[in-house]
Amino acid sequence: MIIFFICITLLILGYKFYSPFVEKQAGIDHSIKTPQVRFDEGVDYVAIHPVKAFLIQFLNIAGVGPIFGPILGAIYGPVALVWIVLGNILGGAVHDYFSGVMSIKEDGKSLPEIAGKHFNIVYKGIMLVFTAMLLFFVGVVFIMSPAGLLGSLSYFEGTFLEGNTFWVFIILGYYFLATLLPIDKIITRLYPLFGLLMIVMTSSIAIALLLNAPHLPVLGDFLSYFDHDHFNKDFLEPNPDGAPVWPLLFITITCGAISGFHSTQAPIMARCLTNEKYVRPVYYGAMISEGIVGCVWALAGIAAFPEGYVGLKAMLAEGGPGLVVNHIATSYLGVLGGIMAVIAVAIFPITSGDTAFRSLRLTIVDAFNISQSMRNRLLLAVPILVIAYFMTKIDFSLIWRYFAFSNMLLSTSVLWLATKFLFDRGTFHWIVSIPAVIGTSVTISYIMTAGIGFNLSEAYSKPIGIASAIVLFIILIIVNAKKQKTVSV
Repeated sequence: MIIFFICITLLILGYKFYSPFVEKQAGIDHSIKTPQVRFDEGVDYVAIHPVKAFLIQFLNIAGVGPIFGPILGAIYGPVALVWIVLGNILGGAVHDYFSGVMSIKEDGKSLPEIAGKHFNIVYKGIMLVFTAMLLFFVGVVFIMSPAGLLGSLSYFEGTFLEGNTFWVFIILGYYFLATLLPIDKIITRLYPLFGLLMIVMTSSIAIALLLNAPHLPVLGDFLSYFDHDHFNKDFLEPNPDGAPVWPLLFITITCGAISGFHSTQAPIMARCLTNEKYVRPVYYGAMISEGIVGCVWALAGIAAFPEGYVGLKAMLAEGGPGLVVNHIATSYLGVLGGIMAVIAVAIFPITSGDTAFRSLRLTIVDAFNISQSMRNRLLLAVPILVIAYFMTKIDFSLIWRYFAFSNMLLSTSVLWLATKFLFDRGTFHWIVSIPAVIGTSVTISYIMTAGIGFNLSEAYSKPIGIASAIVLFIILIIVNAKKQKTVSV
């Protein structure tokens, strides 16, 4: 039980004490007019109350990621919690915060446009490709996963609601409206309610775990995991499934720790905030909240099986993380509670999928300077969703692998963009450059050994990752020294 409170306390302390230091480097100005004030046009630049903006941002980024990812990551043991907490405070929340800062300071533009300003057109093009690719994969994944969850409910067995087909069309119809209509017609009205649903559902699972979970790890077991021999064996070598913690844990648990998808959502609220002082609570705060959700579900994955890792692994093999969610919810909340929790978990990815397609439209609009007429919105939305429908026919695991890789790659790219942003300002860039180095190391290690990459032996992943981190860190030191020398002269 104490492990749960330690994780939550660290996340809250991270927001309380570390986020103000991060904010200090960004040059936040409470007196200047935000993009919403300057460009209010009733479609995307619409004034939103900061509390509502927080709930919308929370739902935009949360989806099913901080539930499924931590459940999958639970097979790696307690180190999953370490990654969620530290990765969130020092990486993910910082990443999300500067995504919001850079967007609100650049008229609410998408990150590829900002990259073109701070770097060059090549970097802009790379970010544009990977941003569009990730947004599309997110949208497709968040059609398939909720449709599968809803279609698998035993309550619908034997009816036309059983299976994926009906739910795919329903979800696509909603995505069409959410992508096309002004933001205050659907999203700002429904999201606060969905945000409260996420909070209530997660709180219910957390309370049930604390009261009823007999297999929740105790502090002694947690600390013993990190003794010298145990740590070397489990962290530096493969876990019982044969999957090495480095780099797969960091790819598996992205939402909850760090996720490039979040940067694609930054312009949505950056166009709606009425003062720059709201950036920290909306962006950094939403990511800390997602970290809390991730910790709850990682602990649930660890604690819900008396046979431990073996039981979790068996259920994942049988029906994936969706079946694990159903098992956890039913075990601790009863049959009715389980059904309600599964429906809630199906709703959350829908609230990320709709804004993924909306963000894809905005990214294309920004890149090609397309006007926001209804005709142009239709010409963009219809082909995107038609292609997305046919993509749902492809194997889900293949789509997920590309999604996971592009997610980590984009988050690393945004951290490097934030490094350049702070470097140009002459403030403390290490808060983003060090996470950028680590993210680059993870990304390179993964693509070198992954089946969708170079498919090299796993023995190469750690030395390649370490070597790339060392080289990048040396380059940062040299560039920083030159910058300091230029300033002093």
